[in-house]
Amino acid sequence: MSELSGLEIRQLRVSFDGFTAVDGVDLDVRPGDLRFLIGPNGAGKTTLVDAVTGLVKAEGSVLFGGDELLGRSVHNIARSGIGRTFQTATVFEELTVLQNLDIAAGAGRGMLTMLRRRKGVPESVGRALETVGLAELADSPAGTLAHGQKQWLEIGMLLVQDVRLLLLDEPVAGMSHDERQATGELLERISEDRTVVVIEHDMDFMRSFARSVSVLHAGKVLSEGTVTEVQADPKVQAVYLGHAAVQDAELILAEPEA
Repeated sequence: MSELSGLEIRQLRVSFDGFTAVDGVDLDVRPGDLRFLIGPNGAGKTTLVDAVTGLVKAEGSVLFGGDELLGRSVHNIARSGIGRTFQTATVFEELTVLQNLDIAAGAGRGMLTMLRRRKGVPESVGRALETVGLAELADSPAGTLAHGQKQWLEIGMLLVQDVRLLLLDEPVAGMSHDERQATGELLERISEDRTVVVIEHDMDFMRSFARSVSVLHAGKVLSEGTVTEVQADPKVQAVYLGHAAVQDAELILAEPEA
């Protein structure tokens, strides 16, 4: 594993046909952080991650490990140790869990070589299987996995590529309580030697596992800090209590369960 690196964003701006989706964002994610990005729909959370990963054009600066990411291709950014997931897991459902991980780990090998059963499991693949809790399902088709397990497999596919910054878009959406808990524990393990940024709407999940929180609103950073600090921020309370999503407001401002 390479040395831990942090993410430094300065004056990030993304516009679409005159609409500014991300409006001069400054954001620092320290190495090894488990940072949650929260905010109402349309706040700019996913667009920010799209900019970091090269999916949309942006102005400003995004440094990871001191290297500028803006202006580079999606594949070039991915090769620099940055990986992301989307709200719907993307795995090869007809292939086994082990084959999915093997393909992800073997970007430089031919398809026939990757699909051929190996005499042994590569160390990086075996380690990822254990980390994401799928070792006992290694030979099961990915399509037979439960919803949460597919998300864990996708995270494992990033781990075998030695990704140093994981950007996860609502990783627990649609999960059961037990799956959410297991996912949070997985993210805690991963962030021991990687930097993790999570876009999330599940406020109970955020309160349980976030080490730090950034609240976005109207394309800008509204507040940052610990969960306690963010919940106590009058600006955050004003935005959520004045927002149409009253249920979201109640969730973020609620006291954690005992």
